[in-house]
Amino acid sequence: MFMEERKSQILEYLRHMSRASVHDLSRQFKVSDSTIRRDLKELEETDNIKRTHGGAILLQPVSFEESIGERKKDYIEEKKAIAKKAVEFINPGDAILLDSGTSTYELVKKLKTFSNLSIVTNSIIIMQELADTGLEVMLLGGNLRRETSALVGPFAEQALNMIRIDKAFIGTNGLDLNNGIITTPNLTEARIKRMMITNARHTLLLTDHSKIGKVNFAKVADLTEIDFCITDNNVPANFEEKMNSYNVNVHMVKV
Repeated sequence: MFMEERKSQILEYLRHMSRASVHDLSRQFKVSDSTIRRDLKELEETDNIKRTHGGAILLQPVSFEESIGERKKDYIEEKKAIAKKAVEFINPGDAILLDSGTSTYELVKKLKTFSNLSIVTNSIIIMQELADTGLEVMLLGGNLRRETSALVGPFAEQALNMIRIDKAFIGTNGLDLNNGIITTPNLTEARIKRMMITNARHTLLLTDHSKIGKVNFAKVADLTEIDFCITDNNVPANFEEKMNSYNVNVHMVKV
């Protein structure tokens, strides 16, 4: 395989996996570690990737955002396992808040066995999923963001200011361990997520490993504002240690 062809395939691999180690790539493309390191150095110079200790992550524009329909198909097994763990934190009688996102969408499927829950959400698709249940559901009003099927803006913010919640389940587009923040591409959606965190007694962050190391345009919150993080076991080796330094309790599920 020619070098340019290999570099193109490395980019394609990272678009699917978001991150990879030198060892993974050398095994995938059957070349030496030193060859992969040279390829990664050249790809970094084109601003396509960022090299990390022992590997690389894919760089995207900070405002880039896939539609929720596209994201539903990504890392589905990880999201199902995360949702299975998240439901263990919910007790009958709780008032919970579900952020708009694909991880929370997997969680909502597991709530139909409950008979006594109050659920607040800004997600159209979560509301539709709960329409045929006997659960108490409140849909926040507001402006529709078609990319995420989320309701945002002053009407949604006004409704959030009127309530207090036991537990908020929040998704994220980016988790920056170095700066201790979570981010999302859109400012208005970031504001809604932040208010959800502020108005909940406990906040649980649901994120698969692909979001780690990514930084988006709008800051949602500091990691110190998160109580629990539920993720999969493909996170970087130092993930739990770093999260603990921000006083976040990490629960990793095996996939």
